[in-house]
Amino acid sequence: MTGAVIGLHVNPNGGVPKHPVDSIQIAQSGCIGDKQNDLKHHGGPSRAVCILERRIMERLQSDGHPIQPGSTGENILIDGLGIDVLSVGTHLAVGTVVLAITGDAPPCKTIQRSFSEGSFKHLSHKRIEGQTRWYARVIEPGTVHLGDEVRLVSGDEQVGNP
Repeated sequence: MTGAVIGLHVNPNGGVPKHPVDSIQIAQSGCIGDKQNDLKHHGGPSRAVCILERRIMERLQSDGHPIQPGSTGENILIDGLGIDVLSVGTHLAVGTVVLAITGDAPPCKTIQRSFSEGSFKHLSHKRIEGQTRWYARVIEPGTVHLGDEVRLVSGDEQVGNP
């Protein structure tokens, strides 16, 4: 099963919204050119990249929320992987980059403008399983471009540079 990168976002000043870019260089420490203002809850090796699925954003939009690409702090917006594919431990090849999902990204008040009446908890894995952004650590750094393929990687599959 494959998907595609349909949005890439960074904010060199930190916070949200994150701004669209055509490509992101991803290092072990995270997305080059992106900053997190709250390092207690965001960033670091196990939260180096934030991923959102298009279907989650569209579901929230259909419920009347003004969420838009980059407005909830995601670095990578993906489409096409299917329902319930992402979970802790999932490995993804995103272009030449390999990521491992480490956990859900709990919502906080900084993303409240993306939700009707500021109800940011609509993007909560605890509230609705899978309706979340995901954090990932970087296994293989590299550059991700708009339109790059996204695919699941099995545990024994050789990826990256030999």
